[in-house]
Amino acid sequence: MTTFTAAAFFAARLEFQTDVSDVAAALAGGEPGFVLIDSRSTAAWEQGHIPGAVHLPTAEIAARHAELLDPAVPVVTYCWGPGCNGATRAALAFALAGYQVREMIGGVEYWVREGLVLRTPHGDVAADADPLTAPLALACGC
Repeated sequence: MTTFTAAAFFAARLEFQTDVSDVAAALAGGEPGFVLIDSRSTAAWEQGHIPGAVHLPTAEIAARHAELLDPAVPVVTYCWGPGCNGATRAALAFALAGYQVREMIGGVEYWVREGLVLRTPHGDVAADADPLTAPLALACGC
């Protein structure tokens, strides 16, 4: 493997993927520059989703993207987590429809694990951040 090939591979990953922390920061800024798409099923969406996301299951993207989205605005897709390729399938569907698209790696699983808010039928909830996935303040002052 050449250095150029490795560099091109990693540059492409950064061009077409983003992570939970970057998405959360962009959403918190109020003008993220993209639409966040939850590509999971209706049952999964209703169980809990990222506030501000648009629900558009992968199987419905081809038929419904034009009624819901401006093709000039980039989209970021997410699904359950790293063990699910739903966000990848959704990103492919958007790319085939002509959208600029990125996949949020980690999905809703890492959103929750980083202690970020999830909208549920019982209101907005956030779990404590998982110390293996997000930095925590030192409680002991060590």
